[in-house]
Amino acid sequence: MTHQKHFIRATLVCLFLFPLSMNAKSIYLQVQPADQPFARADQNSMKAHEQLLEKAKRGHIDVYFEGDSITRRWGTIDEQYKSFLENWRQNFYGWNAADFGWGGDTTQNILWRLNNGELDNVNPKIIVLLAGTNNVGKKSPEGNPDPRVENITQGIKAILDVCRLKAPKAIIILMAITPRNDNMAVMPIINQINERIAKFADGKKIKFLNINDKLADSEGKLIEGMTNNDGLHLDLKGYQVWADALKPIFTKLLGPPAQKDLAPPPTGDPSASNPPKPN
Repeated sequence: MTHQKHFIRATLVCLFLFPLSMNAKSIYLQVQPADQPFARADQNSMKAHEQLLEKAKRGHIDVYFEGDSITRRWGTIDEQYKSFLENWRQNFYGWNAADFGWGGDTTQNILWRLNNGELDNVNPKIIVLLAGTNNVGKKSPEGNPDPRVENITQGIKAILDVCRLKAPKAIIILMAITPRNDNMAVMPIINQINERIAKFADGKKIKFLNINDKLADSEGKLIEGMTNNDGLHLDLKGYQVWADALKPIFTKLLGPPAQKDLAPPPTGDPSASNPPKPN
């Protein structure tokens, strides 16, 4: 039985290196444990990883944001998200904040990036982590609890463990997974995961922050304008809610923002034909 499991897993890993339908990728994500590092195979993601390695090496990062596209879009030079970058700068300039999110990442992919240099010798004072929504996906629950609940909980725990290992002096702000309304049936899964990961907070080195009651109503339905039309990715209103929750914490831990920001310039999507130059 053990050999059979290894064979299935190895087969799925091999298949994932080639173009797959969304269905096949979805099946893969359900099988692959969320607490095991796994590299993105596409060239664009590997180029982005190289960019983020260079950003990490430049140092002067006091606040390290980690996550998937919800995090990435806030602090990128991509032209279509320039209003988000303006918002990022308005809220965080002077705190030496740097964005290390990458679109489409699961907990497995984030773990791989952290284990392959993106947090090495950065020594941030604060890490802000928002991860897990790409593991949840939009497939309706199967069972109660759905297997994703425990799997993703363990994936987020693994990310916390790596962050504490590589940045032992950092205070981690663990964000609750934000609501997604592309399928309202997954909201119970998100809520159950958030209840579990909240228990990882000790109030000292790990703080749990849940802004979902500001983004959505009591049933998890997003308030108009908090996300774009996909019912998942934050829009300006949503990012400002997030910033308003973070800034008092930053001020308490770091003091008021300085007049000069020393963080490395933001990066963008390597596949963009003419990426704008950082200011």
